[in-house]
Amino acid sequence: MVSIPEYYEGKNILLTGGTGFMGKVLLEKLLRSCPKVKAVYVLVRQKAGQTPEARIEEITSCKLFDKLREEQPDFRAKIIVVTSDLTQPGLELSEPIKKELIECANIIFHCAATVRFNESLRDAVRLNVVATQELLLLAQQMKNLEVFMHISTAFAYCNRKQIEEVVYPPPVDPRKLIDCLEWMDDGLVNDITPKLMGDRPNTYVFTKALAEYVVLQAGAKLNTVIMRPSIVGASWKEPFPGWIDSIHGPSGFLIAAGKGILRTMRASNNAVADLVPVDVAINATLAAAWYSGVNRPRNVMVYNCTTGGTNPFHWGEVGDLSYLMFEKVPLEGAIRYPKISFHSNPILHQCCATVKHTIPAFLLDIVLVLTGRAPRMMKTITRLHKAMMLLEYFTSNSWIWSTENMTMLMNQLNPQDKKTFNFDVRQLHWAEYIENYCMGTKKYVLNEEMSGIPAARKHLNKLRNIRYGFNTVLVILIWRIFIARSQMARNIWYFVVSLCYKFLSYFRASSTMRY
Repeated sequence: MVSIPEYYEGKNILLTGGTGFMGKVLLEKLLRSCPKVKAVYVLVRQKAGQTPEARIEEITSCKLFDKLREEQPDFRAKIIVVTSDLTQPGLELSEPIKKELIECANIIFHCAATVRFNESLRDAVRLNVVATQELLLLAQQMKNLEVFMHISTAFAYCNRKQIEEVVYPPPVDPRKLIDCLEWMDDGLVNDITPKLMGDRPNTYVFTKALAEYVVLQAGAKLNTVIMRPSIVGASWKEPFPGWIDSIHGPSGFLIAAGKGILRTMRASNNAVADLVPVDVAINATLAAAWYSGVNRPRNVMVYNCTTGGTNPFHWGEVGDLSYLMFEKVPLEGAIRYPKISFHSNPILHQCCATVKHTIPAFLLDIVLVLTGRAPRMMKTITRLHKAMMLLEYFTSNSWIWSTENMTMLMNQLNPQDKKTFNFDVRQLHWAEYIENYCMGTKKYVLNEEMSGIPAARKHLNKLRNIRYGFNTVLVILIWRIFIARSQMARNIWYFVVSLCYKFLSYFRASSTMRY
């Protein structure tokens, strides 16, 4: 078969979600690794105070595109910005550009979606299902379309413990739901949302399952592909290790932990944290589109882009490694020494959250008020708790994903494509990845200079000394006030001291005999 760059040579690409996290990485990778691609039409909606052209200019000027700018200074000429609103009939395209896309588009990458877990059902359906439906209607008119690639999520069917690479029956009929939402008021929609979602945790995964079914139905007329990445995080290798520009998902968790704000979290230490680097997901996406474009499979190809089955990594390890990495590369302005603990028991977690989050935030706000500054910590902790509640379902459970199609796809690549479009997560070393991830949040999200690390480390040492001193005083006070008055407490104290003395004596005697 032709190589991946050869397949994309001379192709016209239609990309949605180009301003989003995965979309911009796909745009950069496609232009850099497939330099002979003809054009990329990027559908962008109008944003208040910023034109679509300005939005793309801002994105292509960021750090992510540095390597591409160096290798191909004129890459911007291949990007054609198209003003569009995916949720509107006909995608709100002008007639000339619509005709142009129908005539020339060869491959569609549909990355656009809302990833907010607490999105209202109406908006989630509009952004994730209606937009997909409208794009498919346009795709069916295209004369030279070879592949329609839809980016979904591995959690679309998280109500199942074992998830195969197939599209399951939808919880409700998407078209009937869309029709009902047109006449329902917001109050009624909010009332029926829990019943419609059933055992799914939020509107995001619910509407992603509906969107997959819409894509499946179009598979009779189009060559459709569904890519399901799990929790997408910072880049592994490309365009450079640790690149991230989003505070959503794992990034927000790492920043809050590194700043010392997040101290406890409801999660299972043994649950698999199915993190997938964004460049792994994008490489697999480009390869999957290539495979379907060349081979034209009869059925809709579905790929579970996950790590848990081949290179498992657990939440307990995430907490331990992030703690070690933020000691090595501390964030500036930490308010407490970074240390996070996970608890699967909801009652224990609530107690820890009260002691480690709420009470310290309340006391710190009092200090701020007394020093003439505005209180802010209680608001911060409240927002943090709401965000963590949305993640509890995913940090407390594990799933088994089938990855036969991913393995098959990997085996179809020639040696050079395996290097250029590497998505073999068996090669991923988690400690190195988390170190680069923590470094990435510092450099690219918080825009902190590496030259400030010594000062940040010095500040961290002060926080550690304060923590040790406070804990020591607290233990002494508790002992003195609540325990030390009883005879039993004194007996226990004498027993512990004598035990320590005997241990030290034995240790000294052993050392003397050894020498």
